Amino acid sequence: MQDEGKVRHVGLSEVTVGQLRAAEQITPIASVQNRYNIEDRKTENTLVYCEKESLGFVPWFPIGGGRGLQPENALQRVAKDHGVSVIQVALAWLLERSPVMLPIPGTASLTHLEQNVAAAKLKLTPEEWKAIATIAG
Repeated sequence: MQDEGKVRHVGLSEVTVGQLRAAEQITPIASVQNRYNIEDRKTENTLVYCEKESLGFVPWFPIGGGRGLQPENALQRVAKDHGVSVIQVALAWLLERSPVMLPIPGTASLTHLEQNVAAAKLKLTPEEWKAIATIAG
């Protein structure tokens, strides 16, 4: 399809580093879309590989759920301290995690879209970032 001009760039979804390397032997890869969020970082090694190779990393389900959104944890405390939502803090954490990170949170309203975009301006202190990083289990 690339040879026919129907596809310009190729991205992969839910791949390991080994699978990504195998695909790169066939065609250049532009990005990877894997499940990744504060609680679920099982594909951390794929993200690290994407960083080394300057490939976009698109985490699906970037907000996660469960422990990270429970009351009385670092995510909640940081959100309260900044006067923002836990979702904004979760997105800010992801954006600070890696320069190749491009979260794709879903939304059904303009208000939530604006809040999601505003998360890019939220700067966490190193202490806040580390505290949130401990949520993963």
